[in-house]
Amino acid sequence: MRRARKAGLRHYVAQTLKQSWPVLISAWAGMAFGVLDTAMAGHASAADLQAMTLSISIYITVFVGLMGIVHALIPIIGQHFGGKRHHEVGLAWGQGIWTALGLSLIGALAMAFPDLWLSMSGDISAEVRNSITWYLRALILALPATLVFRTIYALATAVSRPKIVMSINLGSVLFKALFNWLFIFGKLGMPALGAVGAGLSTALTGWLTLIAGLLVLRHDGFFRQFKLHLPRPRWRHQQELLRLGIPMGGSYLVEVCAFTMMALLVAREGMFTSGGHQIVSNLVALCYMMPMAVGVASASLTAQAIGAQDMARARQTGRAGYLVVFCGALLTALIAWTARKPIVALYTDDAQVAAVALALIAIVPFFHFFDAMQCIGSYLLRAYKVAVIPLLMQILALTGVGLLGGWMTGFGPWSGLLAPLADTLLPGAPIGAASLWMMSVAGIGISGILLRLWYVHIVRQYQSKG
Repeated sequence: MRRARKAGLRHYVAQTLKQSWPVLISAWAGMAFGVLDTAMAGHASAADLQAMTLSISIYITVFVGLMGIVHALIPIIGQHFGGKRHHEVGLAWGQGIWTALGLSLIGALAMAFPDLWLSMSGDISAEVRNSITWYLRALILALPATLVFRTIYALATAVSRPKIVMSINLGSVLFKALFNWLFIFGKLGMPALGAVGAGLSTALTGWLTLIAGLLVLRHDGFFRQFKLHLPRPRWRHQQELLRLGIPMGGSYLVEVCAFTMMALLVAREGMFTSGGHQIVSNLVALCYMMPMAVGVASASLTAQAIGAQDMARARQTGRAGYLVVFCGALLTALIAWTARKPIVALYTDDAQVAAVALALIAIVPFFHFFDAMQCIGSYLLRAYKVAVIPLLMQILALTGVGLLGGWMTGFGPWSGLLAPLADTLLPGAPIGAASLWMMSVAGIGISGILLRLWYVHIVRQYQSKG
């Protein structure tokens, strides 16, 4: 406790930054998979590109929710590690593998029947449907590997060894690009499989990544202290993981589904509006990687402090996380605004799509700032193993205010209500898309405030107990 008081905020900021940047690079490496698939399939055929776009939407929706459940290992292992309960670290990781394998079966069922998903997408050609079916079948093969690797990610992050996962993820991008080249275009005697080949390359890369991660755990001396092994499933541990993981996965899903529904609604305003909206959405997703990385790092360090029963250090790491995200969000927002024209030019040559994107991009600085604040709040609450109330807050703010409010003011009974505000903030933007984005800013701002207030409440509770 004495050491925590002696160390200043600068120390905890430096510690947070040290653990954040490998997490950020890992996240960018993960995003590279989707970029490679979309770019390379686009050169194969238009049908392959459409199949890829729809397949990735289905897969991401399934995977992100399941990944959120597995990520409950981060605060659980972090607290055990901070409390020097090394045997419990190894036991929790082994139980996490069983959870990941069980979730793989659920994910496989969700992706095995793509027609249920495609019923929302209108008329899809038989060729595209066939490609989607086989692409998702290949991803079903990848799912156990990718989810079990997430347990390695959680372990390495929780014990402050994120560079291990970063190195593996960077290497996996190279293999993914090679396998895509082989299977999508049919090189070196392989058949040209198009979008299906991209799915196959993801499966192969996923299993190679898992093997690499397991080899690191086996041969890195640091991890021997945890006596990592695969025990029999224990209901007590599974219950703890699922009690925290299910609302965490729900939070991940709320955010992903909100963006998916926004894209479906914006499509009503035509192809050019959809294109401009997609550019802004992708930019927002890229910007989100910064607060997400800091959130993961801060949650790990805070969980370690809680496990060590050092509430002063836990509070300081939380402050450092908020400070880093606040400064990073301001800087990112400034760059997004000042460089908006060259950014849009990188995405498209179409003048009409660019015009919509440039009109909507004015909302990005506001959206990103509030998104960053709610992101760090949710991650820090997870460090204290608090996830249900934050999920309810996010459902209310993001879905109720943001999505439902955006639909009502953009396309529903109150359509046009925000037109005067849109003309001021987003001149030239289609009113439907503009309303959705403005209400999303309101929703995510409310989410950030509610999560911050709840975080302060939880910290005070822990202080009073201490």
